[in-house]
Amino acid sequence: MDNIQSRRTWTDAQLVEAVESCPSWRAVARALGLKNTSTGAIRRHAARLELDTSHFTGQRRWSDQRLREAVAAASCWADVLVDLGIVDNGAERVRVKGHAVRLGLDCRHLKSPLAQPAPIEIFDEPVRPEMLRYSAAALAMAWFTLRGCAVALPVEPQEYDLLVTTSEGIQRVQVKSCAARNKRGYWHVGIGRRPYVLDKTAGKLPYDPESIDLFFIVLGDGSIYVIPSAILAGRTSISADSYAPYRVGDASSLLRSGAPAVAGAPRRVSAYAREFVGSRFLVNPKVFAFDVYPGGQAV
Repeated sequence: MDNIQSRRTWTDAQLVEAVESCPSWRAVARALGLKNTSTGAIRRHAARLELDTSHFTGQRRWSDQRLREAVAAASCWADVLVDLGIVDNGAERVRVKGHAVRLGLDCRHLKSPLAQPAPIEIFDEPVRPEMLRYSAAALAMAWFTLRGCAVALPVEPQEYDLLVTTSEGIQRVQVKSCAARNKRGYWHVGIGRRPYVLDKTAGKLPYDPESIDLFFIVLGDGSIYVIPSAILAGRTSISADSYAPYRVGDASSLLRSGAPAVAGAPRRVSAYAREFVGSRFLVNPKVFAFDVYPGGQAV
């Protein structure tokens, strides 16, 4: 021991004081008047004296002890990083995880938020009718896709909303919606367009029947209509009740909360369906497999 002491320029007491007051080994070396390359010898003497270095942070802003406390109190790694005041950018998370492993910390209780048990409550948010206009296109895509038709969206704004591939060729589909009946109790659906060059105060114009093949219309009660553009040529609004033959489906279960499906409901052929299959543009009954629900009937 005397030989070791004679080769040093600092005492054990000075080392103890430096370790207690400094945040890193390099800082300890500077406090003892040594070069940064002398940290190896300092560490050996600190280990001999069994000095506590858990408060060292190095270039970090948190100490080993702070990490221990954060890991013990957290339920996931995101909580650990928040507790340490670190931005969770991926690289920092890996760094913290690695440091925790080197310290031998028990991290088995830290789970991803995505792995947490699902809440007992069933998700059943109330329907917001005003959102129908934003979901109508998705309903149309699902409706056509379920009938074996490939659906595509235009890359740039077009007069049509969807391109639907059927056995009769590609159909250009314009999607419209109506969330509620008017004061007279009718489903008054706007099917006109406002040219892009005009502001929103301008009146609407009818679609060119040569630019649109089909109108897909969904109402606030879930009724779905698919009407050839030739039937609606020159119109900017319609009363959906007048186009019952083109009512091809019912999405009402999507517009109410917690309504169980009715099993074993009777299904019989509707005259409306037979009339619809013979409509212009849809003369081939193999083009679509429609579900039609006028007056409780279905096919």
